[in-house]
Amino acid sequence: MTQQTQTIRGGRPLAVFDLDGTLAETGHRQHFLERRPRDWAGFFAAAPDDTPLTEGLRLVAESAEACEVMYLTGRPERCRPDTVAWLERHGLPLGRIWMRRDDDRRPARTTKLEILRRLERTREIRMLVDDDELVCDAAERAGFRVVRARWATTSTAMRVAQQTEGRT
Repeated sequence: MTQQTQTIRGGRPLAVFDLDGTLAETGHRQHFLERRPRDWAGFFAAAPDDTPLTEGLRLVAESAEACEVMYLTGRPERCRPDTVAWLERHGLPLGRIWMRRDDDRRPARTTKLEILRRLERTREIRMLVDDDELVCDAAERAGFRVVRARWATTSTAMRVAQQTEGRT
């Protein structure tokens, strides 16, 4: 990092957390992705019923002591009200939520990396916590510190959807 970059950056470092499969257990709704065509509306409509993942919540709480917490999800923008309510209901720290546009079908490894690069222009990103291996690989290649969330249940249908359909 150059001296100029250090001067431009300000505020507390960021801890950036994915939601589905990292903080929220999606196992109960992954069956919507096993159908052809996949039922994305049903998948996202069931998100308010997700249970929190203990390991993810612990890591958020620890991170909030030294960092500003932000959320970076592949959920579409139309899910914002349910997402905000879920975070509040489970006592997660307030933080900006980055969501994809409703019509954005690019892979999460593309959209999330784009946002991380934008954020790093003005803030130090202490870590990204995500369950999507392709997102994690891309972020590590770009020089970000990554914590791989391997504590959730992920079906084959969910992994395929993450890799090919750009919706989570």
